[in-house]
Amino acid sequence: MSKNRFKHDLFVQFARVGKALSNANRLALLEFVAQSARSVEQLAKVSGLSMANASQHLQELRQAGLVTARKEGLRVYYELSGDDVIELLDVVRRVAEDRIAEVQKLVRTYLTTKDALEPIAAKELLGRVRKGLVTVLDVRPSEEYEAGHLPGAVNIPLSEIEGRLGKLPKNKEIVAYCRGPYCVLAFEAVKLLREHGFKARRLQAGLPEWRTAGLPVETI
Repeated sequence: MSKNRFKHDLFVQFARVGKALSNANRLALLEFVAQSARSVEQLAKVSGLSMANASQHLQELRQAGLVTARKEGLRVYYELSGDDVIELLDVVRRVAEDRIAEVQKLVRTYLTTKDALEPIAAKELLGRVRKGLVTVLDVRPSEEYEAGHLPGAVNIPLSEIEGRLGKLPKNKEIVAYCRGPYCVLAFEAVKLLREHGFKARRLQAGLPEWRTAGLPVETI
């Protein structure tokens, strides 16, 4: 095999990963799978895709080695193949932030208007948690929280926050987090909390990024 042929064949294989990432629905599915292992049925529901469409996208991700699948009874569950997939998604996000003006515009229009304050970094938050200085609020659905969450985090899904404000302390800063840097749930939670007189901030990223940084995670 010639050197040129080898390089070409190698790049063809590299391109399989790029192809798997070249669809917005597949990127969304990866974000959901990064929270916890889920069945095709569950992923179709949270993503708003049909079962057939979700299954097809998941197969593409599996063939590229980005997710793995296991069968339990009649259901197939998908999970990330490794934390390096989260790192890959983070690189894609950062490159898009720096290079694509439309990304910056979308963030300003839909997210910065809800919360323009600098979010708190993961290691800084962990230090404040250990000193008992903050209340950490996980605003993801309960099944994601149970699969893994920040140490000592309280789980109140976004839809329930307004009805449970009385359970949150006003003498501590609240730090909300959800699925990742662009997860709207955390932005909405912080906006709502501030409107009701709470001192609130966001975590800079989400649980997957926290975990890949080697920081402690609790489960139920």
